[in-house]
Amino acid sequence: MTATPKDRLPQDEYLRPEEVEALHDLLQQRLESLLKNAHDSTLQIQLNPEEEKDAIDMAVSESSRATTLRLADRERTLLHHIRRALGRIHQGDYGTCSTCGGPITYHRLMARPVATECIDCRTEREQLRR
Repeated sequence: MTATPKDRLPQDEYLRPEEVEALHDLLQQRLESLLKNAHDSTLQIQLNPEEEKDAIDMAVSESSRATTLRLADRERTLLHHIRRALGRIHQGDYGTCSTCGGPITYHRLMARPVATECIDCRTEREQLRR
């Protein structure tokens, strides 16, 4: 039988069940908030028909629309990451680095709950990218 990363490291380096639950709740809240924002934005666009009167109004409207689309794309990407993180929680893989198999600390996950790498692996990858 081969040892898994969790077998090789002390148990206290991995997330405790109450920490996983707190992170699950945080992810679920963020998911619900993003879905509500998307719904509200869609309603606002539908309820506010475009009534541009001149070129300046049209330019401002187009700029606003472009910004809204960029934000929507970022939120869509974040939704995807949140759903994947929730899936990892349900599979029991959450909090394990996808690169080295070691633990991702609770503090890192509180700061970035969708993180898939420990801080060391992420830092190394960012340094190599530069």
